[in-house]
Amino acid sequence: MRLQGKISEWNDARGFGFVQPNGGGERCFVHIRAFAARDRRPVLGDVITYDVQADAQGRRKAVAVRFALARDGGRPAARTAVRGAGPDRLPRTAIALVFLAGLIAVAMWQHWPTWVPGAYLGLSVVTFAWYWYDKSAAQNDRQRTPESTLQGLALLGGWPGALMAQAMLRHKNRKAAFQQVFWAAVVINIVALGGLIRDGRFFG
Repeated sequence: MRLQGKISEWNDARGFGFVQPNGGGERCFVHIRAFAARDRRPVLGDVITYDVQADAQGRRKAVAVRFALARDGGRPAARTAVRGAGPDRLPRTAIALVFLAGLIAVAMWQHWPTWVPGAYLGLSVVTFAWYWYDKSAAQNDRQRTPESTLQGLALLGGWPGALMAQAMLRHKNRKAAFQQVFWAAVVINIVALGGLIRDGRFFG
């Protein structure tokens, strides 16, 4: 008999949590591998349907898990169709390449120190690599990279690499909360760069 319940505890970094059945009763352990579909990661409060089995120690665990509702309250099939419809319309790669090319060109024209474009290029490569690692971890149920690490790299100047990773890897490009913090980090970084230019301390 399939049960329906709500995820009452979830550790996304480790890929497991607990589900509380509707109407009360003993909660069950649930692992990310038990989900039949991997179109999105579970979050606290998700409503799921599941079967119950006992593990080797006799503890209850949820198996054959499916999302009962999408995060917007609609049916999962409808949400999946929306998520898969069309490419990301924001030209992330173009924005990143135009910024890096412009920074290199202006640095050569204004005789800025080479570490300025070099730092952005280097941090972009590192940031892209972290996105790739996090994407791989999400697909293979390994420990995830904290979002604060990805956002911190963007803030330091790796945001062009983050944009290219979001576009090429299709990772973190549709998560609204992440994108809000990410674009705030981009603005802060650009404002800080503009402050250094006006000050002239490093660009004289």
